[in-house]
Amino acid sequence: MKKDELSLSDVFKCTYDKFDNGVLLVSAGSDGRKNIMTIGWGLIGILWREPVFMVAVRDSRYTHELIEETNEFTVNIPGDDIGEAIKLCGSVSGRDHDKFKETSLTAVAGKNVQVPIISECLLHFECKVIGKTQATPEKLSEEVLQSCYPRDDFHTLYYGKILSVYGEEC
Repeated sequence: MKKDELSLSDVFKCTYDKFDNGVLLVSAGSDGRKNIMTIGWGLIGILWREPVFMVAVRDSRYTHELIEETNEFTVNIPGDDIGEAIKLCGSVSGRDHDKFKETSLTAVAGKNVQVPIISECLLHFECKVIGKTQATPEKLSEEVLQSCYPRDDFHTLYYGKILSVYGEEC
């Protein structure tokens, strides 16, 4: 049963368990231009005295463009029943595909952001960007550069203030 509001402590373990077992889904954009992207990297914590969800989005991604436009994103924690949708969202570009339509996932208006949540997911984090930084070669170890950036396709790290968390308790 979905709840209107949950605390970070209620959802922390469930969210990290999902990271360990696969990916989460980020939604970005609004009405006419929206997208779903899979992520396997992220952090939840307190930064600048605010609850924050940090997501890493490569500059080349359509989601990057949409976050830059709205300064908002949602992180959606999937259940085990949408594995095929997750695969599609991680394998095609939102520039060329309507991932909501092709996966039959439902975009629902966020409560505090213009970015949609994904109805079929268990939990939803609504986030407003309060900071960002660019991953660059001089800021990273040689090990990270070799393993994560062999093509020099760096991430922007978006620090999203968590405006609300809601959904099913895990």
